[in-house]
Formats: sequence, C-alpha cells, structure tokens
Amino acid sequence: MHGYIDCHCHISADDFDSDIGDVIEDSKRAGLVALLAVAEHAGEFEKIIQLSQRFPGFIMPCLGVHPVQDPGQPRGASLEDLDAALPLIDKHKDHIVAIGEVGLDFTPRVVNNDAGKDSQRKVLIRQAEIAKQLNLPLNVHSRSAGRPTIHLLKQLGVENALLHAFDGKPSVAMEGVKAGYFFSIPPSIIRSDQKQKLVKQVPLESMCLETDAPALGPEKQVRNVPKNISISAEYIAKIKGIPLETVMEVTTQNALHLFPKLKSFIKP
Repeated sequence: MHGYIDCHCHISADDFDSDIGDVIEDSKRAGLVALLAVAEHAGEFEKIIQLSQRFPGFIMPCLGVHPVQDPGQPRGASLEDLDAALPLIDKHKDHIVAIGEVGLDFTPRVVNNDAGKDSQRKVLIRQAEIAKQLNLPLNVHSRSAGRPTIHLLKQLGVENALLHAFDGKPSVAMEGVKAGYFFSIPPSIIRSDQKQKLVKQVPLESMCLETDAPALGPEKQVRNVPKNISISAEYIAKIKGIPLETVMEVTTQNALHLFPKLKSFIKP
C-alpha cells in the first residue's frame, strides 16, 4: 500500500468543525491513505463514529478513555469515566480499530498523589483487558509516565501497543521496543530535541507516523493538520539518513501490522 497512515489524530476536535471536508481533502492530496481518530472521553465517541461513516475507508475510529479528563480543570481519569464509555465501546466494537486513547499521565498539575496515579492505573488495566477480549491493539498516551506505562503494559501481557508522542528517554523507549511496541512520531519533532534523540535510537521497524492534530504541529500554538504527516516522515528520513520512500513504506507496513483491521477497512 502506497501512502501515509496517521496513527493518532484528534479529528473530532472542535478545531476542525468548520472545515473538516477541506482538511480531509488536503490530507489525501498529501498522500494520506488513512487516519486513526482517537477519543478522549465517552462524550465524543458518537462524533468519531459519524466521521468514520462520513469518510468511510479513511477515518478509522479508536474509542477509549484518556488518562486526563476535563481539560478545563485537568484531573486523572476514574473508573466512573470508564463506566460511561463501556456500553458504547461494546456497541461499536466491530467498527473500531483500537482502544484509545488510553494510558497514564503523571504531569503534576493533573495528578500529584499516589491515589490519583492508582486511579489512572485501574482505568488503563480495565481498558487493556477490553482490548484483549476484542483482540484490538492499544493507542497509548504516556506523558511524564513513560517507564510506568511500559512496565504496566508488559506486566499486563499487552502485546500490541502504539506509544504515541513518547516523551521519555530513548533508553526507556528501547524497553518498549524489546516488548514489541511501536512508537509514533508527530510533526513537532522538528522543534523537539527529545523526539530527535528518540528517532536516532528507535529502529524504523518499531516506528509509525502520527500528527496528534490539532496538537503537536511544526509550530507552537498553531493548529496542526493531518497533511503535516509528511513533515514527520521527512524528518525521520533526514535523521536516519534514508530515503523518504523507505520511511513511508516501513511505517505504513508497521501500522498495518499493528492495526490489522485497517487492511479490510481502507478503501483503495
């Protein structure tokens, strides 16, 4: 399959409401063949499903509960947040390609005590169980919690996981690589020393592409869009000293391997 796959994108964000059609057209022109739309809370599940029906074979839904809830007053996710999501995950289980966005976020303004961290862990454990039951991979967030997230995933016997926009040390990422996990790289790599170091060390065979649009774009505070996926690919090619074509081919094959349902859903 020739083209890019955006493995982690918030296409249901309000930022895209006014021009979603143009954003998708621009993405396709830039070489995207699919994008995985991740959820943060149960309230946006139906919107993601509707977008996947409006753009069939291109927007691929992932449903899950993010470790941070209520962005206005950020707090760690609780099992109550998950309770609202479970019936909808069950309802749409045949149409989703992953459980996500799930994970841990130990940023001090989100959670600053052991009880809060433990609550997030319980939510992740439960979602890992659901993913296993449905034979789906996890689309994982791990801000300020790289090592605890990888250790918990390994402990739970999770085999298929994408660690998106990983902010930990390359040595910690390599523990994930050894466990068979993949790492997706956003366009913000062009302004992030940490992401550049990560790409130097993580093998291309363990890498995918993402935009995390509308966040993590090439410029701070500017809306990121899925067509910027090519910026991630070009920068990886530059760091690794390999052709752009190779980055496109290998990352797309990695995505198809990690998210097997994509093969039957993508419209050629």
